[in-house]
Amino acid sequence: MASSGTSMSYSLLLFIATLSLQEMYRAKLASSELYTILGGFTSSLIFLFLLTFIGNYQEISGIKTGWGAVIIAETVALIAAGTVHRVCITTCFLFSAGLLYEVNKLSGMSESKAKRF
Repeated sequence: MASSGTSMSYSLLLFIATLSLQEMYRAKLASSELYTILGGFTSSLIFLFLLTFIGNYQEISGIKTGWGAVIIAETVALIAAGTVHRVCITTCFLFSAGLLYEVNKLSGMSESKAKRF
């Protein structure tokens, strides 16, 4: 399992790479319905990478904000989606909700396994 610092570094790198690629191909992502949905999905990946970065930073520094990390990451992802197309905002929100549900489920699995040992 990777340390928090390593995971934080990789998630920041992936956040920057995904955001810059999305902005580079903004016109292509807004050109058709399917690409618009893809733009929303890439924005939800921005949400996931930023949420991972903030969560690892909080773990290293000892700061706990509760839902603050989710709200900040979702706001940044929705703004990034809005620069591509208005429909990307809606699809980003839906994909982000699904990703958050799956991350929460995975987090609960690791806690229950940790309690057993």
